[in-house]
Amino acid sequence: MRLVFLGRSITSSWGNGHATTYRGLVRALVAAGHEVLFLERDVPGAAANRDLPRLPWGRSALYGSLEELRECHGDAVASADLVVVGSCVPDGIRVGDWVLSQACGAKAFYDLDTPVTLGALGRGNCASLSPLQVGRYDLYLSCTAGPTLARLERKLGARRARPLYRAFDPEAYFPENSEPAWDLGYLGTYSACRQPALERLMLEPARREPGLRMVVAGARYPEGIAWPGNVARIEHLSAAAHRRFYCSQRFTLNATRAERFTAGWTPSVRLFEAAACGTPVISEPWPGLEDCFQPGSEVLVSGRPEDTLQFLRAFGPEERMRLAERARARALAQHTAGHRAEALLGYVREVESGRRARAHP
Repeated sequence: MRLVFLGRSITSSWGNGHATTYRGLVRALVAAGHEVLFLERDVPGAAANRDLPRLPWGRSALYGSLEELRECHGDAVASADLVVVGSCVPDGIRVGDWVLSQACGAKAFYDLDTPVTLGALGRGNCASLSPLQVGRYDLYLSCTAGPTLARLERKLGARRARPLYRAFDPEAYFPENSEPAWDLGYLGTYSACRQPALERLMLEPARREPGLRMVVAGARYPEGIAWPGNVARIEHLSAAAHRRFYCSQRFTLNATRAERFTAGWTPSVRLFEAAACGTPVISEPWPGLEDCFQPGSEVLVSGRPEDTLQFLRAFGPEERMRLAERARARALAQHTAGHRAEALLGYVREVESGRRARAHP
């Protein structure tokens, strides 16, 4: 197949959690024999921080305006078997209208921020998608599963709302033999709605036990945050440094944005990446977690500072390793980029089957 993606960015992971998911998915699709072109808007933030300027698999291209996109890539979009427009694409509604009018193959919207998108649609200020476009795409690929899929179809008119969770690339995320430098770590860009969980499940435990070593990596944290003295700060980690970061922790923390917590069934890509690296995860509870990992057996669930401290105190090296091995086995069995690529191709075949049925009733 010939596939074209128009996404937020694949060349830069700076403040962009979409990049690692796109990279793994494109790599898996190319490995399966498909031709992939990834198009992204050339914006200043990404331009100054490109950690993958040239893809080692597939092709990527930058465009400076919608006019340039039309002029330089109109033929590729028109002839593709599948065109995917992602969430958070600059000028996304106009890009979507153009793709919907130009593409002859299957057309999909890949929402890597489904709860946020639905909230913005409800308020009438969504920049990625208009309500009228929802039903025009052949596929609505959602990073959120569960009841949200039925809501997309019944209330918003999506033709086929299908789950496509974020995923990890096994070529990039695997265990390394290294002595942990930190007892607990966290990787994530600042979010006001996620900060209370970080305060409750990491910063407060750090204050109570100054002997623990903790670290937070991520950009855009306000200057006014009172970081405990035993919590180190890393402003930004390139995607290439994620594996070593996870492997340098005894445990890693998974905190969820408020919208994703409410919607449920929206696992963070960091959850899968850490598990793949053999790092045990302490996660706040959220609906649908048990569909990804078994609580207590593959992931530890913490709702209070006391829970986090209990896990850090109670788990010795052997028990911690058993927990990590079970989580890694589940991640490799269900949550790789290859699994997502297989699911995506299956959805495309579903669209093609429906078109043939309509053409030959």
